[in-house]
Amino acid sequence: MQREIITDATLVSNYIKGNEGALETLIKRHKQRIYSFIYSKVYDRDVAEDIFQDTFIKVIRTLKRGAYNEEGKFLPWVMRISHNLVIDYFRKNSRMPKFDNTGEFSIFSVLSDTSLNAEKTIIKEQVENDVRRLVDELPDDQKEVLMLRIYNDMSFKEISDRTGVSINTALGRMRYALINLRKIIDKHNIVLTN
Repeated sequence: MQREIITDATLVSNYIKGNEGALETLIKRHKQRIYSFIYSKVYDRDVAEDIFQDTFIKVIRTLKRGAYNEEGKFLPWVMRISHNLVIDYFRKNSRMPKFDNTGEFSIFSVLSDTSLNAEKTIIKEQVENDVRRLVDELPDDQKEVLMLRIYNDMSFKEISDRTGVSINTALGRMRYALINLRKIIDKHNIVLTN
């Protein structure tokens, strides 16, 4: 007699209805894959175990609140939670230097790192997304100068020629763009890491 395999969706539903064993089955079913994913990012068994446990604490809280609605997509949902917790771990721990807002503003140095391991790749993607969102909040004239200078590596003379403004105006717009980025970062309490 062949045992019927219960789907993740059914197990989630059973757990929400009060069957604690259903969650245990889900954890056993996916533990190796989720733990391996976390370990491949942090390379530390204790940290990986902590993040794995935190992942399922978050899963349990979400399920108990009735906030889970990923029909049939339990594993990708849990993987996304663990991925976010890995990013949080690297941001919270001082393993990555935080940028201070003193002196020359050099957040863009993050974008040029070429020797990336898996951990840095995750963080680099997150920082690039954060920086893109921050830049989008700038006024168009400041955004244009900043994009030409940082992403196109143009000189202020080239920017001046391209935009039809004086070099001093281009320099001023760049200065205000950096000042405004600092303000936006402070306002949203964003931590950008390298």
